[in-house]
Amino acid sequence: MEMKITFPGGKKVNAEMGGMVIPTDQPPEAGGEGTAPSPFIYFLASLGTCAGIYVLSFCQQRGIASEGMSLTQRMEFAADETGTVRLSRLTLDIMLPSGFPEKYRNAIVKTAELCTVKKVLIDPPEFVITARMP
Repeated sequence: MEMKITFPGGKKVNAEMGGMVIPTDQPPEAGGEGTAPSPFIYFLASLGTCAGIYVLSFCQQRGIASEGMSLTQRMEFAADETGTVRLSRLTLDIMLPSGFPEKYRNAIVKTAELCTVKKVLIDPPEFVITARMP
């Protein structure tokens, strides 16, 4: 599997994979134009949407209506011992629709915890970065 990262101008950086382009930009206060989410915003969104697809699939497999269901993701940031601000806590709150079967309340939480993006954070991959000339 491969993804190509390109630089279309300014502070924009795109990721290209499988015929799709995922555009990123920096906010104006960071020198960008704010035309697309920043990479960190995509990272945060990947956590919530990953849990979301697991939750949605759980409901679909059981014939449970998902209308009115949503997830709210809250991020908390704190400074570490060097003063660097980092993401310190992420909370996902699943808003169940009326009529959601009570017997599945704990199961849907466990299902959201299966998120692949979360698992990668818990057991991170090895990073290998090189530089070469064409």
